[in-house]
Amino acid sequence: MTQTHMRQEINEIPEAVQRFLDQSGPAVVAAGAALREKDPAFLVTIARGSSDHASLFLKYAIELTAGRPVASIGPSLASIYGARLNLAGGAAIAISQSGKSPDIVALAQAATDSGALGIALTNTLPSPIATAMGHAIDIAAGPELAVAATKSYVSSIVAGLAILAAWTQDQALERALAALPQHLDEAVSLDWSRLAAPLKDAGSLYMLGRGPALAIANEAALKFKETSGLHAEAYSSAEVLHGPVALVEGAFPVIGLVARDAAEGSVVEILDGLHAKGARAFATSGRAAGAIKLPYVATGHPLTDALALVVPFYGFVESWSRACGFNPDQPVALKKVTETR
Repeated sequence: MTQTHMRQEINEIPEAVQRFLDQSGPAVVAAGAALREKDPAFLVTIARGSSDHASLFLKYAIELTAGRPVASIGPSLASIYGARLNLAGGAAIAISQSGKSPDIVALAQAATDSGALGIALTNTLPSPIATAMGHAIDIAAGPELAVAATKSYVSSIVAGLAILAAWTQDQALERALAALPQHLDEAVSLDWSRLAAPLKDAGSLYMLGRGPALAIANEAALKFKETSGLHAEAYSSAEVLHGPVALVEGAFPVIGLVARDAAEGSVVEILDGLHAKGARAFATSGRAAGAIKLPYVATGHPLTDALALVVPFYGFVESWSRACGFNPDQPVALKKVTETR
């Protein structure tokens, strides 16, 4: 059968990342140098949807690597409420594939006007978001025709990580990014089809992660909703024990996205505990004892390791969507560019 646009774009992820790394050098170096000069006390992120999940990933990456607190601020503060924020001591990162959502642009402009160092990550240059920020980075994902974002999500995170590496002069992260296209190429071919049977009669499921992998869990939960009409919620593997665990009984599906980082042991312990309660628990970790193991690519760096987890998930959710009778390229009631105010 003819591949969906979504499947084609998943397959293009390694190429898109390599293209960004090949083309982005001067812009990334300039943004990193600007951050070193500014030495921001804090950072804020401006985004919605998948782009906001990319922002969450970068929040953890920046806090872990640069030691600066990062907060997501609501675009409606500028577009609806007209709030005036004092961001002079910080930096702002706005992420928008189209670069033209009015509320994102309004808050990006407000951040710049308040004195923040502004960085835009976008797949569209020129665009209003690029004009609003002092540094505009082309994520170079290429055309993305499927409504559900895939390669633009990955490329946005890679762009943010590249700027972080340039800012902090983190050579280990730079090496990990240089090797990432090959790892992503391996991840594209991983088979997560063993998830299909437990999801067949499920009315809901949990996606769990911790640290940067929590951002991947958020993105995965959104993709289940977008492409398959399946209710999925993302939680920190620690937070799920503070209430949501009450719903986990019978064969309730729980998918744990586990990176090779400091949280691996604790996440696996919780997933194994949920398995013991009767949940159909899955884990991307060889350390799982009860939870069913899903294949993964170990990249050798905790940040790129977490990011690589989204690729086999995307492959599964695209095929699952088709198996459920949906068209993943055209989710019900959604469109590619959402222009909220």
